[in-house]
Amino acid sequence: MTAVPQISLNNGQSIPQLGFGVFQIEKADTVTAVTTALQTGYRHIDTAQGYGNEEEVGEAVAKSGLDRADVFVTSKLDNSAHLPDDARLAFDASLAAMGFDYLDLFLIHWPLPDRYDGDFVSTWKVLEELYREGRARSIGVSNFQPHHLRRLHEESEITPAVNQIEVHPYLTQDEVRAFCSEHGIAIEAWSPIGQGLELEDPVIGSIAQRAGKTPAQVILRWHIQRGDIIFPKSVTTARIKENFDIFGFELSDSDVAEISALNKNQRTGPDPDTFTGGV
Repeated sequence: MTAVPQISLNNGQSIPQLGFGVFQIEKADTVTAVTTALQTGYRHIDTAQGYGNEEEVGEAVAKSGLDRADVFVTSKLDNSAHLPDDARLAFDASLAAMGFDYLDLFLIHWPLPDRYDGDFVSTWKVLEELYREGRARSIGVSNFQPHHLRRLHEESEITPAVNQIEVHPYLTQDEVRAFCSEHGIAIEAWSPIGQGLELEDPVIGSIAQRAGKTPAQVILRWHIQRGDIIFPKSVTTARIKENFDIFGFELSDSDVAEISALNKNQRTGPDPDTFTGGV
C-alpha cells in the first residue's frame, strides 16, 4: 500500500499529508465514502461539527477494523459555540458522536471577527485546556489571517499546530503561508482544487498531459510538493482512488512555478475578515 508522507507538527505529533475530507457529504453517504477511503489507504479524515456527519465518521472508523491510533481524525468547533462553556460542551459532544475518547486535531473553524466581540482568544484558551488534558492531541485554527494569528501569539501560550485555509492555484495565499512558516504552523489546504475551477485551465491541462495524469492529480501533487496538507473529498470510488494516486510521479520545479503563477487571489469561499459564521 502507498505510504503517505507525514508532516511533523510543532508539538511533535505527525499528520498524514494526504487525507479525506467529508465537507458537503450527506450523512447517508458518509459511512460508505469514509469506508472506501480507509480501504484505499487514507489514514486521515477531516470533518467538523458544522458538517453534521461526525457520527458517521466515527461509525466508519469503528467498522474499519483499524486501530483508532492508526487513523488521524480532525474536527472543528461550530461557529455557534465560541463562548468558553459552549466550546467545552461542543467538544464533548463531538467525542460522544464519534465514539472517541480523544481527537487527533481540533480547530477553531472561523475567527468570526464581528461576533462574540471578536474574542476568539478566550475560545482558543479552551482548546489549550483540551490539549493539556490530552483529549485533543493537537490544536489549531482554520481560516485565520496573519493578524488573527498574531493576536493569538501575543495573548495565549500555545502556538496553533495548523492553520486550515482555502488554498488552490488561483489562491496561493502567499502572505498567510509566509507568516505560518515563520511561526512553525503547518498549512492545511481546504478546497484544494478550487471547487474544480482550475481543472480546465490550459496550463494545468498541458502539465497533466505531459505527466500522463489528470488535472486534479496534478493540482494535488502541486500541493504535496509545496508542503500543504490536503484532504480532497468525493463520494465516487474511482475519484477517491484517483485522488490517492499522486505519489508515483513528480512535478518539475518549473511545473510548480507555472502552477503557482496562476494565482488570482480568487476565493471560492468566504473572506475570513468579513464572514460572521452563517448563524
